[in-house]
Amino acid sequence: MSVRKLKPITPGQRFRVVNGYDAITTDKPEKSLLAPKKRTGGRNSQGKMTMRYKGGGHKRRYRIIDFKRNKTGIPAEVKSIEYDPNRTAFIALLNYQDGEKRYIVAQNGLRVGQKIVSGEKVAPEIGNAMPLSNIPLGTIISCIELRPGQGAVMARSAGTFAQLMARDGKFATVKLPSGETRLILADCLATIGVVSNSDHQLLVSGKAGRSRWLGRRPRTRPVVMNPVDHPMGGGEGKSSGGHPRSRKGIPAKGYRTRSKSKASNKYIIERRKK
Repeated sequence: MSVRKLKPITPGQRFRVVNGYDAITTDKPEKSLLAPKKRTGGRNSQGKMTMRYKGGGHKRRYRIIDFKRNKTGIPAEVKSIEYDPNRTAFIALLNYQDGEKRYIVAQNGLRVGQKIVSGEKVAPEIGNAMPLSNIPLGTIISCIELRPGQGAVMARSAGTFAQLMARDGKFATVKLPSGETRLILADCLATIGVVSNSDHQLLVSGKAGRSRWLGRRPRTRPVVMNPVDHPMGGGEGKSSGGHPRSRKGIPAKGYRTRSKSKASNKYIIERRKK
């Protein structure tokens, strides 16, 4: 993984830091695993804007990702590592021995030609998916299920990872990327290794236009709005706007909004740090 700092031949490139894409091996996606991706621009089925500051952006096609890793016991060869416009991580194209092709979220260190497999009795090597009950304690994992057979929902973005801390009965204790420590059923699958493209956090877009390419419209600060539009609006000149809060008046920046009666609270051993 590497990043490149561009020479300032234009104002937009003066501070630009781009990905080196060393790990990428092809720029042609697998056609059979592409699907159309319709954009809403933040509007609902009635055409009303329900999400602000969305719209525009480059046209994309969705890559169908295998988050379930339910093809157990059948080895697959990594055919290519590819860029995916719909996520921060890179993806890997797998060729299974029975001829099927699937995309998975790529882990750091995954190489073209490498053999990977999912199942209970597999080696805990990078890219292999296995239940938490079979993974050695202390192992770095990613793409973790929350319910057996659900598919990976946690630690999927670029550079993220979790750590398997302990096991007790039917539960495993996992330290998540947020710093939270929680219990997860030991039957849930997880993939060995850190998610790829860990340099993603070092990138600098360099200009506002790049946000528009990604479908992000200019965001209006609440402090500059009128009192009718936001609780932090109004005032004379550059007044601060009082305590930070959302449009509906819920305090932000440190105020805990998680319900005290939420059913999953009993599985959380340690809350994430503020």
